Amino acid sequence: MTNNDIFKKLRVALQLRDDQIVEILELVDFRISKGEIGNFFRNADHPKYMECGDQVLRNFLNGLVIHLRGTKEEPKNPMEVLGQNKEALKTGVKPAAKTPVNKPKAPQKPAAKKPFKPKKQEPIVEKIRYKNGKNKNS
Repeated sequence: MTNNDIFKKLRVALQLRDDQIVEILELVDFRISKGEIGNFFRNADHPKYMECGDQVLRNFLNGLVIHLRGTKEEPKNPMEVLGQNKEALKTGVKPAAKTPVNKPKAPQKPAAKKPFKPKKQEPIVEKIRYKNGKNKNS
């Protein structure tokens, strides 16, 4: 059984979506995109299929422990967390997760706009004098 199979079975058993898996991995400071996670769940003969490495699976399992049990300071009941996930799947709403603290941005000054100065247009084709045929001056 490969790491990909274990990852797939955990995803199905816990009814996790890709964005929830990303959040779980961020609990242990492991950043990965939803596209990369989707590549782990593809069929083995698909051209974009990727092997799930030991590091990814290890970090997912460590993050899953924190997601379900919580930390020492803030313990959680795993059955309540799983119940919230099931309710979120039924209603189609994301489960309540920790909201990231948004740092206030410094006010930015609008960039001063330069006046528009159109360039002088030069003709694309120059005047051409064709010299094919007889001289008509005579």
